[in-house]
Amino acid sequence: MEFLGIIPARYGSTRLEGKPLADINGKPMIQWVYEKAKIALKHVVVATDDERIIAAVKAFGGEAVLTSSDHTTGTNRCLEALEKASKIHKIDFDVVINIQGDEPMLHPEQVKTLVNCFEDPKAELATLVIPVTDSVDLENDSEVFVTFDKHFNALYFSRAVIPVVHGVERDKWMNHTTFYKHLGLYGYSVEALKKFAALPQSNLEMMEKLEQNRWMEDGGNIKIGITEHQSIPVDTLEDLERIRKII
Repeated sequence: MEFLGIIPARYGSTRLEGKPLADINGKPMIQWVYEKAKIALKHVVVATDDERIIAAVKAFGGEAVLTSSDHTTGTNRCLEALEKASKIHKIDFDVVINIQGDEPMLHPEQVKTLVNCFEDPKAELATLVIPVTDSVDLENDSEVFVTFDKHFNALYFSRAVIPVVHGVERDKWMNHTTFYKHLGLYGYSVEALKKFAALPQSNLEMMEKLEQNRWMEDGGNIKIGITEHQSIPVDTLEDLERIRKII
């Protein structure tokens, strides 16, 4: 199978404008992500709507394509980037790996785990989860929780803590089950990506503000890969300073 890694990277951000170009110990953030992704994948491209990001990627020897500024989701940006990369490389890619451009702590093993989900011939979409090890995460409104079946197919994604441990005080829930939180890496078969991009927004998607629920509400399958590598997205200046110290 031919895999294409796509890193959507927008310059505009309400909380941290220009964050793909933010310096982290001498490299722009997008370079940290790109280099980690290239360890796991042969073909990786940055998809952006800004010439400054194109120039930065080319400066460190990476590959980037200019995409429309009208895209409302990373999924639609990925589809345009796929079409352009396919023409450039003259390859009919089978699977797209959507890698977040604001996660410089990306671990190559996370990408490999996602790739391995497609060993299942029925896999349409795939994403990563990580076990919750600190109960404070259950109180964090920014986390997204996931339940899945014994075949590692997602059942539901929610901003509420799921499952609920009925009849047990909340601070003791972790004694009764393992909770899983979602990490924002996705894999799509090319056909699934095209279908997903064409689907209208769904009720559960709009209520939870979670794009993946659109696919599930339409009856689609999402394969779950479990990783032990924590993800630290950069959304604010405080996040950026934390990452600089860690690296």
